[in-house]
Amino acid sequence: MKPIPFYSLQAQHQQIEEEAKTAFSVVYNDSRFILGDRLKKFEEEFAAYTGGQFCLGVGNGLDAIYIALKMLGIGEGDEVIVPAHTYIATWLAVNRTGATPVPVEADAQTWMIDADLVEQAITPRTKAILPVHMYGLVCDMPRLKAVATTYKLVMVEDNAQATGASIQGKQTGTWGECNAFSFYPTKTLGALGDGGAIVTDSEECYQRARAYRNYGSTVQFVNEVKGINSRLDELQAALLSVKLPYLQKWNEQRREVAKTYIELLREVEEVKLPRVLDNSYPVYHLFPIKIKKRSDLQVHLKHAGIGTSVHYPTPPYLQKAYESRGLKKGKFPVTEALADELVSLPIWPGLEKSDISRVCDEIKKWILKKN
Repeated sequence: MKPIPFYSLQAQHQQIEEEAKTAFSVVYNDSRFILGDRLKKFEEEFAAYTGGQFCLGVGNGLDAIYIALKMLGIGEGDEVIVPAHTYIATWLAVNRTGATPVPVEADAQTWMIDADLVEQAITPRTKAILPVHMYGLVCDMPRLKAVATTYKLVMVEDNAQATGASIQGKQTGTWGECNAFSFYPTKTLGALGDGGAIVTDSEECYQRARAYRNYGSTVQFVNEVKGINSRLDELQAALLSVKLPYLQKWNEQRREVAKTYIELLREVEEVKLPRVLDNSYPVYHLFPIKIKKRSDLQVHLKHAGIGTSVHYPTPPYLQKAYESRGLKKGKFPVTEALADELVSLPIWPGLEKSDISRVCDEIKKWILKKN
């Protein structure tokens, strides 16, 4: 029986192969690889796609979060509210500004940051809220936006995993003042290498970030501020422009895969699925399930030729990098249960329904055998 890999780009890349090769040839022959017309074109296209006023291409998703925070004045002595359950890049970006990440527990049903607990974490030093739309699911943005407004806090969305998602008809990555996207190859909109973007409605943030990403310069050899080097290159921008028109179709295919998983697994008592918020449109960058004895299930699926992964086995506050914070195991039990019990199943545009059924059949077979 054919293997089912955890992730495959083959179906997507077959659709765009000729367009991608043409885009590569054009950039190659032009011999301009940094801050050229292809980047400008993609930035305009991506801003229009999201509904934001301005887009700025940067080197990667972590840089996007960092620059967004920096442009909003977050720095030394400030606190930024972050999810306890997230990838460590979210926290690293906050630390890079000189601010302190303040974790908030995950909601036991949605697995996103618990909006009802955010207010309890606010102190006089709190300057921003940084929600993360994990797995292509959607945080409770109306509630979080209301809290931010009430307490006069800025908001930066980590939208690395949810390009194309929305809630109440408004795309994720446009609710905050300045928001971060990742184009890592496996994301819903992926480059052929690292890449990221910032989307904002603030022309001031946009202009400042435009200089900051390029050594603090918008005019060659004139440096207005102490900037960094974080630029989405021309080749990646050109390839992203090729992919962008397909994104809605690919996200719909992800949703169809997720729908099939949900139909086949929702009655399985041992399998827990996240609650999807009303009026939200998730895009399922990943499809994790919550189940006991995760590693045993992974071994069973591997023997059946089915790939899986874990996102994420160790919360940031339990990583050695953050041991100085003194946040011990048991501090965030919901987050720790997710870290211990989530396993991500295969999901990508083009995954066949028969393969999804096979994955679910193997999960049920393992449960019966275990019991």
